[in-house]
Amino acid sequence: MLAKLASLSPEEKARGVISISAGNAAQGAAWACGLEQVDCLVVMWQGASEQKIAATRAYGAEVDLETADKAEAFERVVELQRSTGRTLVHPFDDPVVIAGHSTLGREIVEDLPGVDVIVVPVGGGGLVSGVAIGAGSPRVVAVEPEASPALHAALSAGKPVTVGTDSIADALGAPRAGEHPLRICTELGVESVLVTEDEIRAGFRFLYERAKLAAEPGAAVGVGALLAGKMDGVKGQTVAFVVSGGNVSAQTASDILKEVRATDDSS
Repeated sequence: MLAKLASLSPEEKARGVISISAGNAAQGAAWACGLEQVDCLVVMWQGASEQKIAATRAYGAEVDLETADKAEAFERVVELQRSTGRTLVHPFDDPVVIAGHSTLGREIVEDLPGVDVIVVPVGGGGLVSGVAIGAGSPRVVAVEPEASPALHAALSAGKPVTVGTDSIADALGAPRAGEHPLRICTELGVESVLVTEDEIRAGFRFLYERAKLAAEPGAAVGVGALLAGKMDGVKGQTVAFVVSGGNVSAQTASDILKEVRATDDSS
């Protein structure tokens, strides 16, 4: 997000920016705009994470919650951008935002020379396409929920298509993959893996209990894929996982962690 703000003219910054997000990109936009003293409006939707809404507001952004679902929200952000004159900062389908994400790919290969595989959670595809650009030669695997497979569906169809988004991994709930991420992932041979809701929960529990990371479900999909045996050919290789968010409510975390205890108690 800082890369995008750095690319704007003084006039564009003065008009303020507008973005749309389930919550993580919203917080990134709000924080970056606060740092750069740029007015920020973020479109979210009814039913979005209350924790993420509150955090976005705490960083200084105005949050619009007028729409009932994600599809309507993506339409509303275009309408508001036109009516307000704000600069649209797309959370994943923007070349400059993707270029900003590429720094993560470069950082991984610099910090972990010889890494063979990089596993990245995916919503609209902006993060994984940036990582693939920045990383260069390592194999990159995009992991999505079966219940929210925007990039997987786009790769299969050869174009962005609208998908359902009913997953506990709410951060990965883009209704469509971006045009730019689809092109980049196709050209660079990014692989696509889908995980079930139970596999996401298993990844979450592993990160919490074994890695001591308070990650959110969307950040745990890659680990879930590995634990489920869906990462072919990685035995004996060096694998890096992008754990891309920790914005999980205490109730959601508690419910997931209690599931395994309930199963153990009944066996």
